[in-house]
Amino acid sequence: MTVKRFDVEESCRADVFVSEQTGLTRSRAKKLFEEGHVRADGIVLKAGAALRAGTAVTVEIPDPKPVAAQAEDIALQIVYEDDDFAVINKPQGMVVHAGAGHESGTLVNACLYRLKSLSGIGGVLRPGIVHRLDKDTSGLILIAKNDAAHLSLSEQIRVKSCSREYLALLEGVVKADGGTIDEPLGRDRNDRLKYAVVARGEGRDAVTDYFVEERFRANTLVRFKLHTGRTHQIRVHAKFMGHPVVGDPLYGYKKQRFGSEGQFLHAFRIGLDHPRTGERLTFSAPPPERFAHVLEILRKENKS
Repeated sequence: MTVKRFDVEESCRADVFVSEQTGLTRSRAKKLFEEGHVRADGIVLKAGAALRAGTAVTVEIPDPKPVAAQAEDIALQIVYEDDDFAVINKPQGMVVHAGAGHESGTLVNACLYRLKSLSGIGGVLRPGIVHRLDKDTSGLILIAKNDAAHLSLSEQIRVKSCSREYLALLEGVVKADGGTIDEPLGRDRNDRLKYAVVARGEGRDAVTDYFVEERFRANTLVRFKLHTGRTHQIRVHAKFMGHPVVGDPLYGYKKQRFGSEGQFLHAFRIGLDHPRTGERLTFSAPPPERFAHVLEILRKENKS
């Protein structure tokens, strides 16, 4: 267990102070309060307690428990599989690997059951995972079945020879037929769960090409091509355009016409060189039923 001591300089809420000082998410910090790991003057604090300037706060951070992902009988749509890698069409709502609040039901749990082997480079919690998709982003994801394939696929992503394309339904009508968004991303200073476009030198380079596929009365279907793979990259760049992804709970509009089940963002195409043979391969998957249904509604409205 790690014990840290912090001095309060300005009056604030206890959970906000602990989250900012430790770098932990608000949910993780809240759990420390619930388990009695936060004290001031020897007294256990509640998350909503008001801290005064000059108060000394002690935070106990328990050591992480050693865990390994377990195989679970979960259905998977396997688009392609051989001895070296697999391409999975991940459904919206499925977490890729275990993390805070998601210890089971993940893509990794399903892959451990469905696939014969997985690379070990990602460790016991992320075996086979070459790249990731957000929980509420559907579509194609690569799974390495041995370490050699993992290294090859990771290098292809690094040097940008692995192409990844997404379809997204955006708010509003995008005027330009296409373009490139070259804007670095970093943590949002006001919310650690979010990312934002930041000044150059303050974040990581992020480059996204976009191409308008179809325009509707109040929405646009856009194809995005990634040159970098930053967390929430398309979602943040879409917001930066002034056209956030429809259904996006973090970066989208508060009022959502088509429900709150997550963003309309789908990884529909991926191209790569086979890690063993070098043959160029391309895989694609149509948008999921919910996405396709909304597109039908918008197309009918265009005709009316």
